[in-house]
Amino acid sequence: MKKIAIAVAALVCLAATPGWADITSAFGNTVLSRYPDGGWVKHWFNPDGTYAAQFSDGRRLTARWRVEGERVCLTNIRPNMMIPRFCSPMIHAEVGETWTSRDPLGRRVQNVLLAGRQ
Repeated sequence: MKKIAIAVAALVCLAATPGWADITSAFGNTVLSRYPDGGWVKHWFNPDGTYAAQFSDGRRLTARWRVEGERVCLTNIRPNMMIPRFCSPMIHAEVGETWTSRDPLGRRVQNVLLAGRQ
């Protein structure tokens, strides 16, 4: 159950950045979320609505994303999690920009938009 919560936590790390909401700057790039304990999650969004994530412990997940108002929502999350759908505020960041957010467990996360797929 804790691993599922951590996976969900990673998805929310895409929230809380300055600027206007837009997901297109994430296409072709990598959103890297770093945790204070040294753990990290890499997030990849594709224009065709697919999403993938890789965790520092080797776990991976996939989903479908779509924009709903000012939020980006993930569905069809695999492997199956306790929630079938997850939404968070969209962000807009240019490559190299960083922002801080909190995951659903309240942990502070430092995010950065990296150039390319890493």
